[in-house]
Amino acid sequence: MNSDADPSRVESGGTRSGTGLTLEPDPTPKGKRRRQQKLPFEQKELSPGGIRTLAKFLLSGQRFQEKRGPLSIIGLSCWFLIMEMGIKIGGHIDRVSGKELSYREFVERYMKKNEPVVITGLMDDWRACRDWVTEEGKPNLPFFSAHYGKSRVQVADCNTKEFTDQKRVEMSVSEFVHQWLNCEEGGHTDISLSERNAVLYLKDWHFMKEYPEYTAYMTPLLFRDDWLNLYLDYYRMHKDPDTFKETNEVCCSDYRFVYMGAKGSWTPLHADVFRSYSWSANVCGKKQWLFLPPSQHHLVFDRNMKNSVYDIFNNVDNESFPGFKKAVWLECTQEQNEIIFVPSGWYHQVHNLVLMNFLLFSFSLLQVFTLIFILVSMILQEDTISINHNWFNAYNLSWIWDLLHRDYNEAKEYIEDIRDICDDFEGLCQRNLAANTGMNFYDFFSFITCFAFANLILLHHLHDAEDLTCTQLSLVVSQLTLNLNSILKIALSMESSEGLSYNSDIVLEAMLIDPKFLDMCSALDKTYKITNGLETESYGTCRDKWGELDIIKLPSEVCTPRDLVNFINSAARNLESSASVQVKSIFTFLDSESEVLKC
Repeated sequence: MNSDADPSRVESGGTRSGTGLTLEPDPTPKGKRRRQQKLPFEQKELSPGGIRTLAKFLLSGQRFQEKRGPLSIIGLSCWFLIMEMGIKIGGHIDRVSGKELSYREFVERYMKKNEPVVITGLMDDWRACRDWVTEEGKPNLPFFSAHYGKSRVQVADCNTKEFTDQKRVEMSVSEFVHQWLNCEEGGHTDISLSERNAVLYLKDWHFMKEYPEYTAYMTPLLFRDDWLNLYLDYYRMHKDPDTFKETNEVCCSDYRFVYMGAKGSWTPLHADVFRSYSWSANVCGKKQWLFLPPSQHHLVFDRNMKNSVYDIFNNVDNESFPGFKKAVWLECTQEQNEIIFVPSGWYHQVHNLVLMNFLLFSFSLLQVFTLIFILVSMILQEDTISINHNWFNAYNLSWIWDLLHRDYNEAKEYIEDIRDICDDFEGLCQRNLAANTGMNFYDFFSFITCFAFANLILLHHLHDAEDLTCTQLSLVVSQLTLNLNSILKIALSMESSEGLSYNSDIVLEAMLIDPKFLDMCSALDKTYKITNGLETESYGTCRDKWGELDIIKLPSEVCTPRDLVNFINSAARNLESSASVQVKSIFTFLDSESEVLKC
């Protein structure tokens, strides 16, 4: 996996000033050092002339000129407020047409490099874009209430912090819609004062899992290689039945979500679950995103690297977070029918739309100027609906293991003082890890073993693909070999970890007759057909063939990471030695860069 993005890469060779204003000629005589000239809206105290200049600038609709194209008054207002809070903006987020971006280009330019991108043109035929949005471009709330009103969902109150996140309550979709419409129409007679002040944001609704018969959308080709949700379509995440009840399993049933937020809703600064990739599609409304590259994430943590900043616009305490003002952020506005790709490990804060939350804080500006921005923000805010997936595959698998290993060490350190009196100290550490991070070492080991076996099966059945061209074979073999390399590296790292203190006992022969596993192999096979542009039906389409492994010599079971390493290498050698001339030539070509067949 490529290293983290370079935070020093910014447009025009430095941190952006964030303006498109023409300044007055510099009166400083030549040869004398010039003090950096500030724009009117960079000053905490504005002169009457500065206020008039900025007000005229706002109301005239002048625009920034950036690499990504002109920004409207929305961009101008957001930039002013960002700079007022001392947020440094640098770099650039690409905006590309999904219809002109091939899967291979997406992998090479964004997924492998772990870079964010905004993608357009992939939502034109989504049913969600028709059913969920009114003709006026607003959320079709009555549709949700009528068809899905009984669903129980988690709703965040964006104005109330609880521990390290926003306070959440459970309610039905009908109740959520009722409160939303009540506040929108000013009808407060049947809700409490605290409810009137709440800004509600429905989050993490497992809509696709709950209503599989309703095809709201099709996952875009660019994001189809999704091991996480594919696995959860057939298996439970957690392997310890004594630890997790059915209600816990609902939260881990998949990582495909619907979000619905009223004006002013937002999500605090965070990095995504498991440090996975994510993609977020705006069905309705606009979002303002601020991103921090992984190489700078330490700047938003406290001195002990325990707690991160909650809200980057809420007067961050320099004593508690001494590195915060050094951070250089990337910023973009996501429009309706655009999809944003969020890479692994990038901290981000998202607003629907940004402005209202900015104006909750006190700037040392004259009241007349603040009033202008309040009026502007009322116009610019929008209600939003988005579809979001978290996912990972071979390209970011190391991020998941690194997080698990780090969180395990923290969990162990937290309860170290009871090690001597605890009958199952390691078991307790793993249960705490699963509760805090979403999976533990054994869940993850079962996951990678399952995908190692599935990839070897697909590689084995390339023997039957006689009508594929050498180019087609090369693409598929390259992808499967990359997958196995990624798994192999993780297994080698897990081998030296203290946390795997007992065996997992994964019986491969039992998996070969398990309909769930065979169906998962078929789904993975279909994914790589589509992403590699294979239209032939000869490449392993029959599920009955998956159990025919006359070449791969199966061990009785895989109990440890070393067992998995030995199995992958043994199976790969057998496959190479028995491959056809065409397939063998591809293996030989790939060996120079492959860890498989070398360990």
